Amino acid sequence: MPPPVHLQMPLGETSDAEFSDDENSPMNQDIYSGSRRSVQETKAWDVFRTLPPSTSSLSEDSQKFLEFTIKCLKVFTYLLTFGVVLTSGVITKGVVLLMTSQLKKSKKLPICAKNLNGLSNEKDYIATLPEEENVAWAWMLFFCFIVPELGTWFRSTRMCVFKSWKKPPFGDFFFVWLFETMHAVGTSLLVYMVLPDLDVIKGAMLTNCVAFIPGLFGLLSRTKKESRVALKVIMDLVALACQVTGFVVWPIVEHGKDPNNWRIWLIPPAIFLTSFGWWENYVDKHSKFSVIKYFGGIKERLWRTRYFSYVFISLWKCLVFFTIMIISMSTRLQDVSAIFDVGKAFRVHSINVTEVRETLPGHTVPDFPNVAPLENTLPIMSTYGTPVYVFLIQVLTAWLCYIFGKFACKICIQGFSFAFPVNLTIPVSISLLITACGLRFDTACSFGVIPEYLFWECKNGDILNDFLNNDYAWVWLLWLLSQTWITLHIWTPKCERLASTEKLFVTPMYNSLLIDQSLALNRRRDDEGDVKTEDLNLNADEHENEVSQYYETISIHTDSSNNNASKIKSSDHITRIYATATMWHENEEEMMEMLKSILRMDEDQSARRVAQKYLKIVDLDYYEFETHVFFDDAFEIADDNEDENVVNQFVKLLVNLMDDAATHVHQTNIRIRPPKKFPTPYGGRLVWTLPGKTKIVAHLKDKSKIRHKKRWSQVMYMYYLLGFKLMDQPISVDRKEVIAENTFLLTLDGDIDFTPSAVALLIDLMKKNTNLGAACGRIHPVGSGVMVWYQMFEYAIGHWLQKATEHMIGCVLCSPGCFSLFRGKALMDDNVMARYTTKSSQARHYVQYDQGEDRWLCTLLLQRGYRVEYSAASDAYTHAPEGFSEFYNQRRRWVPSTMANIMDLLQDYKKTIEVNDNISLPYISYQTMLMAGTILGPGTIFLMLVGAFVAAFRIGNWLSFQYNIIPILLFMVACFVLKSSIQISVAYVLTAVYALVMIVVLVGMLLNFAEEGWNTPTSIFFLVTVTSFVVTGLLHPNELICLPCGLVYYMVVPSMYLLLQIYSCYNLNNVSWGTREVATKMKKKTREELEAERKAAEEAKKMKKKEGFLGFLTRDQQTDDEGSIEFSLAGLFKIICCVHPKSNNEHDQLASIANSLEILKKRFETIEAHMGIVPSTRRRSTLQTRNSIRGDGVSSINENTLGDYSDSESEKSGPKEERDDLVNPYWMEDKALKRGEVDYMPGAEVQFFKDLLEKYLHPLIKNPAEQKKMEGDLKELRNVAVFSFAMMNAIFVIICFLLQLNKDVIHIDWPLGVKTNITFIEATSEVLISQEYLQLEPIGLVFVFFFALILIIQFVAMLFHRFGTISHILSSTELTCCNKKAEDATEDAFIQRNAVDIVKQLQKLRGIDGDYDSDSVQGGQLGRRKTIHNLERHRQKKQAIGTLDVAFKKRFFSISAEAAENGMDTETPVLGNMRRLSMRRETIKALAERRETVVQERRQSRMQTMGAKKRASFAADIEII
Repeated sequence: MPPPVHLQMPLGETSDAEFSDDENSPMNQDIYSGSRRSVQETKAWDVFRTLPPSTSSLSEDSQKFLEFTIKCLKVFTYLLTFGVVLTSGVITKGVVLLMTSQLKKSKKLPICAKNLNGLSNEKDYIATLPEEENVAWAWMLFFCFIVPELGTWFRSTRMCVFKSWKKPPFGDFFFVWLFETMHAVGTSLLVYMVLPDLDVIKGAMLTNCVAFIPGLFGLLSRTKKESRVALKVIMDLVALACQVTGFVVWPIVEHGKDPNNWRIWLIPPAIFLTSFGWWENYVDKHSKFSVIKYFGGIKERLWRTRYFSYVFISLWKCLVFFTIMIISMSTRLQDVSAIFDVGKAFRVHSINVTEVRETLPGHTVPDFPNVAPLENTLPIMSTYGTPVYVFLIQVLTAWLCYIFGKFACKICIQGFSFAFPVNLTIPVSISLLITACGLRFDTACSFGVIPEYLFWECKNGDILNDFLNNDYAWVWLLWLLSQTWITLHIWTPKCERLASTEKLFVTPMYNSLLIDQSLALNRRRDDEGDVKTEDLNLNADEHENEVSQYYETISIHTDSSNNNASKIKSSDHITRIYATATMWHENEEEMMEMLKSILRMDEDQSARRVAQKYLKIVDLDYYEFETHVFFDDAFEIADDNEDENVVNQFVKLLVNLMDDAATHVHQTNIRIRPPKKFPTPYGGRLVWTLPGKTKIVAHLKDKSKIRHKKRWSQVMYMYYLLGFKLMDQPISVDRKEVIAENTFLLTLDGDIDFTPSAVALLIDLMKKNTNLGAACGRIHPVGSGVMVWYQMFEYAIGHWLQKATEHMIGCVLCSPGCFSLFRGKALMDDNVMARYTTKSSQARHYVQYDQGEDRWLCTLLLQRGYRVEYSAASDAYTHAPEGFSEFYNQRRRWVPSTMANIMDLLQDYKKTIEVNDNISLPYISYQTMLMAGTILGPGTIFLMLVGAFVAAFRIGNWLSFQYNIIPILLFMVACFVLKSSIQISVAYVLTAVYALVMIVVLVGMLLNFAEEGWNTPTSIFFLVTVTSFVVTGLLHPNELICLPCGLVYYMVVPSMYLLLQIYSCYNLNNVSWGTREVATKMKKKTREELEAERKAAEEAKKMKKKEGFLGFLTRDQQTDDEGSIEFSLAGLFKIICCVHPKSNNEHDQLASIANSLEILKKRFETIEAHMGIVPSTRRRSTLQTRNSIRGDGVSSINENTLGDYSDSESEKSGPKEERDDLVNPYWMEDKALKRGEVDYMPGAEVQFFKDLLEKYLHPLIKNPAEQKKMEGDLKELRNVAVFSFAMMNAIFVIICFLLQLNKDVIHIDWPLGVKTNITFIEATSEVLISQEYLQLEPIGLVFVFFFALILIIQFVAMLFHRFGTISHILSSTELTCCNKKAEDATEDAFIQRNAVDIVKQLQKLRGIDGDYDSDSVQGGQLGRRKTIHNLERHRQKKQAIGTLDVAFKKRFFSISAEAAENGMDTETPVLGNMRRLSMRRETIKALAERRETVVQERRQSRMQTMGAKKRASFAADIEII
């Protein structure tokens, strides 16, 4: 069927197969009837509409709230970083030249006598620097050089000690050692021999000539594959020629002027050897020159051997530099031993000052022709510490220049804030030096900040004119331009956001004596090839084969033969994201948020795919995306046939919400095609294709066929996505390695709300560090009520402080499964995926493995050496428990599993430290402190309550102890003997009481602070804690709403840290999930099942009697009689009056009815068999019996049994359909699943699931004996835990309380807040002065400082993490105004940079059918609404487009270059709405040109295809002939 008229493309493109495939069929056509009409008929009386609600979610609202603030912050960061890099670079350069100027032998300098005693202000003086000054400044230059070298040594040593390293081959080490030695020799010759004898302007100009070797190696590394290689080679030769002139210009110019200035001839070897320091950045293993190719191999191997090599080379360079310093200074000092008299050089010493007198020609004094002038020499004292201060300034500014330059590269502002200031450093320095020298020449008193005898070596006279004419400024300009060309790569970086130092710079540190050249030449050139658009799978519906139905990219590039099988394709590096959501009993609101998030990802992925396919751009953030939803217990008994199963209400809810979620996201009424239905060995599968061409695959798990619960769903998708879809593919192992490293599992809960940008931030972390196994985002609880308020603050401080600290000083211990990203390669490692399949066989396994599966998975990753990180910028929102009972049950699972996994990690800490480079002994100590605080937390809270009662209610310690211990003991007894629901009710009441008490305590504590002052330990700890929370909240401005919830958090501290801990520990044997529990349908029981239940109930009753007090006296006999009056005493005797037979209860009556029906059924079957009627052969489902206990404790029975039999059997008199669960299961006929087509899995996939079920996921058979034994083991584990937990807290409480009672004997005097008592005795006229110290018991003080230390560690780590988070956010934020640079003058550059945003506008489904007016009036004025016109137009509206790429193509191919050139409006209003993207006329024209390019390519491709077909047909005809 051809596409509708309004979808036909201009210029004859309608014949192209691309525009006539099934993607043009709408998603909002009539899919519920059997009709194939493309237009949905609307009755005139039924034209009224419900417009799509405005798209809103917490994740999107939060993103919009931060957008403007972050952009303002990024503008500020642009300017700040630019200013710091430029300023620090100029200061560093100036200070180095100042130091070298002081090395000139007997340097003479005019000084200002204004501030010097003994010198006349009216006279001129010249200072001559002594050798002590030369020695001091020589040492300062040496220290300036070795500071970054020692930094390199420290970093290399740390990497070799705490991380893995590899020893380099001898040849590699030799050449690296040789080049670095030459660099050290050249640098030392430059600063000790060359620069001191040049004036400062020439010295600054000369530093632009140290790029000869990089330029030469860069020229030799050129390959023919580069674009415009001939032009680049010519420019390289010109740049090299300019650099070579630097070798000879100054020696030639200065030749003959000063016979003693022989050091000028050291310029060529000095700058030539110096340029060897950056050889590595300019070699390439693909060069056609064997030497350069060999050096390129060394460069590649240095990724693994660098740190081992530089442990030795960095120290060697310091030794070489020191040696050259001694040799060089020996030519300037009279006695070389003076260089070692450091004490004399740095002490205050005298400097000779000579008065300048006017002399006549002949050097005679006026009126005395025969008398020579007398020189009046006076000593002045040097300023103490000046060299040291200048050295510190140089070290600080060089470090700031390096740090801020690296920061600019990390957050992708390199062009303006790194390359620009680095290239401006020398021009600005020269300009400032010319100004400074000119001012100093005019008057020696121009600079009063620095000592009078300290200044640069300047020429006299007109400095600027001399620079322009005599110093060959034009030659320096060539040097500057040649250096800019050689370092041109710093203007166009290709590295990812937040790249590591190793990816940004070749060597980890810098050369502080040549800071700007070091930064520019050391910045990596990023020559790695990008993924091309032709390498990507941009046709999402094509290339599906039997082996891998959904893994399109791997299927495309599957090796068809063994030829070149191990070659890694560039497309293997593409990021592949599998969103894996586990669902169970989520409600409508929760499912809606998750589906909207998936649809947003679908829209984003489609935009990136289409941008590369049609706009021909390379998107470094491109990814492939697919969603898999795993439904636990997805089936229930059918209402009309209890022998068969249908999907439950939650699956039906998911199916019904799909269209609503798409309508919310795309802001137009849309219907997604019904899901494809697949029968599977584990139950079933539903597959939706979303508007962006990504898929949602819902795996419906039948718990009678596959193991249920969340951990087994995780095992299922790990083995399916990583085992079957990757490892079972017919591709080489090298390709599997790369694909596994770039395949990620995005684990989700069924109620999560997130945005594509949040996922992109996690991907950035994964790209930054290949050893990163998992990354999690900031989880925000959603809901209403007091419990949610508590969780808002709890989640906030847990992420702000605890996770941030774990991220900074070690690894995050738990990456929650509600929103985390796991690397496929890490999960596939040994002892991770395979061990995760371990079936719980011990009591502790149920606690560690099944109650906290996410934490256990992260523990396995950490124990294999992988890192787990936390990104505070990646926000996700999840529904939190709103009820007290649900919250307590959730934490009842979390608390024991958390402690069990941390204990597992701590017990095996030695091996973990050895394997994991990111976990160290200090981090283990930190976690040990936290574990001790957690275990003793209840005791600490109890002591706090005792002390608070004393302070608030003015009672004694013992009385306060009694008041607090009684409710705690009662609650402990309740947790031991009562049911869980009653325990929670007791905890609920105690929580309310403690909340009121905490308010009283707060008021009393504030009054106590006012009375005793704010310098007591309690006051200080309280203030520090509150201040840290407030400051932390202010540093998270978008989460300030969490701070007021801190009051609720404070009120329930006793409940959460005392009652909850007791409840969790005492219910350790309860391993049920505890949340989202709902009743399910129950199948009608057979007579045998009812009889077994009756016997089991009788046995239980007997056992209960025997276990009672004096149960041995109870009669072991069954009575069928009962009396009207009965009396018994503890089972010793029983009196029955008016005996009569016991009546049958309802249960027995229903059982009798069921038995009778079963007998009737069997008789009917016998009669049918004799009459020749084919009996029902429908195979019974293997679904396990689902129990639903009613309120009266009786199992529910289908009361319509008779009606079902009579109606159904009468209607189905014919033969019944035989069913096979892998061919025609009953659930696929459910009308609630809509009329989607039925499909079948490939045979290989079916066999995979059968094998998987058999080996790992077969349903656990409940053996009553084993189950009873496990219950006993769990109770034993509970008893041991309770005893240990209670004893440790009891011992701690007793010790601290007794010490508190006896603090008069054993105490520590608090030095602050001392009270002074003054007593006057009238009788003796004596004044007694006594001081009263606050007495603290030792252990309590230790714990105060213990918690204070943890708080300080967490606060400092939070500050560092905040800086990293802000850097991450800034690196992901684009500023259009700052991107309009010179290279963006073309509209192609604009499209290249904004391609994804352009496509997102062009692919919008809203408005594609011209319904802008109707949609735009939702919030318009009432009087302007054209209600009737809009309703009529909507009624007559034709077929709508339901896929994003078709919507894009309709708009894209309607763009007319002529219309844009003539200033005509675009055909679709969406293009008009793109003005916010600066869609100027030239931009539209550029888009039109790309459109023409795409059309031409398609025509050529079609012609080639037709030609091939004709040739094949002709060859076939010839063969026939």
